[in-house]
Amino acid sequence: MTLTARIMKNNNKTPLYLILTKFLLPFIITVLGFVVLYFIVSRGSVGKLYLLMFAYFIPPLGKETIIPIGISGGELTIPLLNQYVVVPSINPLVMALSIAFVDIVVALFLLWNYDFAKKIPIIGKFMDKVEKIGRSSSDKYSWIKPLRFIGLVLFVMVPFQGSGGLVGSIVGRLIGMKPWNTFFAISLGAIIGTILIAYFSEAILSVFVKNFLFGLLIVIILLVIGIMIFVYKNYKNNNKKAF
Repeated sequence: MTLTARIMKNNNKTPLYLILTKFLLPFIITVLGFVVLYFIVSRGSVGKLYLLMFAYFIPPLGKETIIPIGISGGELTIPLLNQYVVVPSINPLVMALSIAFVDIVVALFLLWNYDFAKKIPIIGKFMDKVEKIGRSSSDKYSWIKPLRFIGLVLFVMVPFQGSGGLVGSIVGRLIGMKPWNTFFAISLGAIIGTILIAYFSEAILSVFVKNFLFGLLIVIILLVIGIMIFVYKNYKNNNKKAF
């Protein structure tokens, strides 16, 4: 059965042109977004930006790693060859909004094509996995549900593992939010979160340039805090299982 036949079978009451529009429009917006970036980003940086936008889909990479890589730049020495390679830096605001754009387009696609997306092999399995986790664990997303819109904004804004447009769309559906409310919450959270990460990363990088030891100390402190949070969460989960 062809794709068109499947769509017609599953959506008998919806006009075919509207179904195809909802399916194709996010892809058209994505292409237009890439074209706009091509003209506003310098030729030396646009390839790096495209690569990072695609890399954003590869776990465990997230906005907290992709954005700092994008805004960093400088000269690197290639071992053995004794050659310098200039790594282009990307404007923090452009880098932030580009990653937010990815989350927004993904959320728009899922808003209109959620059931169909579940039939796509890799994406569908991941969506099923997230849904099962959300349904089987009563406290997985329990802190988001009372806050509703604000909770989902915070979920997408804060760089949790897998807190982008894809997971945010699934979480919004699990807690019973209306599709358009979910979309606007994801869009707002993505824009605020990426901008904060971009300018915080730029500040850290500028500290490294001016005072390497002080910058290294900040990174060590952040790593220690991250490890403490990770250990605490594991300890808490193990205690719940034992109980």
